[in-house]
Amino acid sequence: MLERFIDHVRKNKILDVQLPYLVAVSGGIDSVVLTHLLHRNGFNITIAHCNFQLRGEASDADEKFVINFAMQLGIPVHTKVFDTLGYMEEMGVSLQMAARELRYRWFEELNTSLGTQGVLVAHHADDQIETVLLNLLRGTGIEGVYGMSSKRDFIRRPLLPFSRQEILAYLNENNLTWREDSSNEKTVYKRNFVRHKLLPLFHQFDPKGPELIQYSFDRIKDTGKAFFYLFDQWISANVISKEGFEIMPFNSLLGAPGRSSLLFYWLSKKGFVYAQIEDILCAIDSHEAGKQFLSEGWVLNIDRDSLLLGKQPEIDKPVEIDLEQNGFSLDGKTWYNCAKLDSVRPLDRSSENALLDLDLLDFPLTLRTWEQGDKFMPLGMHNFKKISDYLIDNKVPLIKKNKVKVLCSKEKIVWLLGFRIDERFKISPSTRKVFYINKHIDE
Repeated sequence: MLERFIDHVRKNKILDVQLPYLVAVSGGIDSVVLTHLLHRNGFNITIAHCNFQLRGEASDADEKFVINFAMQLGIPVHTKVFDTLGYMEEMGVSLQMAARELRYRWFEELNTSLGTQGVLVAHHADDQIETVLLNLLRGTGIEGVYGMSSKRDFIRRPLLPFSRQEILAYLNENNLTWREDSSNEKTVYKRNFVRHKLLPLFHQFDPKGPELIQYSFDRIKDTGKAFFYLFDQWISANVISKEGFEIMPFNSLLGAPGRSSLLFYWLSKKGFVYAQIEDILCAIDSHEAGKQFLSEGWVLNIDRDSLLLGKQPEIDKPVEIDLEQNGFSLDGKTWYNCAKLDSVRPLDRSSENALLDLDLLDFPLTLRTWEQGDKFMPLGMHNFKKISDYLIDNKVPLIKKNKVKVLCSKEKIVWLLGFRIDERFKISPSTRKVFYINKHIDE
């Protein structure tokens, strides 16, 4: 195993013998073997041990064992005692999640402060199979069989290709001692149930059962890589980015094989879950224009012929615009210049800009999001129209309606930004001064 280990970490560029690393050591079989392998191969390592205070004297004995183990090998060691139960109650998480969050947060802090180049953990091939089986039992897509990676962020897993049987054999060959965590035997934990109940059944069915399962997972993982490669091309061809929205025409999905997966992997990056996908597809098939689906911070709008994905609109406070201001920012990217002019030639007829009679305006003007009940007199008309009706007539999708702004002079709406000014404030032959607002986008 020693030769296979060093060949694996070098060939796959997981570790560099010239660099220092931090090793997470619980005192159990796996972390003891990993530390011993690293020490024998001359790696510059420092040990980190967590005492979660969950097993009374046994937890303290684990800590003492790790300290003695480090001293025997001449390796620096850092330990930390955690109030795991207190953290669990404070954060409202499970005991296992509390321990996970505490240890990885400390590992990251220690890795940074010591200047080590990663934290090495002792997950192995059997752990990998357990992880994938748990993902399948929870309900997962193709990414769920990827399992753990050898390198991710600051975490390194040098033992992933090695089975527990190989690790035990190395332990016995080198007469290594270790500490047994009694909680590892409690099948009330799902991972332990898989480890002690399910995996032995695979061994009984075929001694090479776990090895064949891992082989199958590896093949599926490679298929997943091909899928995501082709998926990225499909997204590029079928999703349009415009005005802060992502737009997917319905015909991109109609008749597409695996359309549930295509839709899910587009939306999952924005927090949507697979359980929503069937409802979204039903809304598309039923032409339920205007229906919305929400995730954390995002909204998906079913439009007439496409899906519109955008951020959930924030509730903006009204902004006052003084006469002397040279402009204002709408969303951090869009800037509107304001200028007082004697006249404008030629006339700017763009709906993105506004030419207003300065003498008819009462400053400061107010910029706000439109509200139900708002009315204005669209340029060219002589009757009032509700803004809600105006937006419907102009087929503005619901997701975009929520972001529409109005510019007001006292209680009167002067301009529906991006659409039309109010007839009452237009320039005319009698206009002496023009208030000109024009839009600039800083991409």
